[in-house]
Amino acid sequence: MPKIEAQGLGTFEAEEGKKLVLAIEDAGIDISHRCGGNARCTTCRVELLEGELAPMGETERLRLEREAGLAPGVRLSCQVRVPASDLKVRVLMRASERGWSPGPRPED
Repeated sequence: MPKIEAQGLGTFEAEEGKKLVLAIEDAGIDISHRCGGNARCTTCRVELLEGELAPMGETERLRLEREAGLAPGVRLSCQVRVPASDLKVRVLMRASERGWSPGPRPED
């Protein structure tokens, strides 16, 4: 199984093909996903530091284009799947740091 390092938060294994947001949440990291994984709110953003993800789909690309000043490696973790290889990411919004609930659990 691929290993995912969430910078400063720990390293864990995740099932290939699982939504990245669910893999992060299931590892005990309180990643935000306020819209429930529908690519509307962008609170599940991660910055890809190492590794490769599948190319961005149209829904993800169009949503991220509306945000100003994002780093080039920012992706919506609700829209990408865990690849066969290891990743290193930075979780950009944690519910505990924002003082809100993570949001409804996205469907896989």
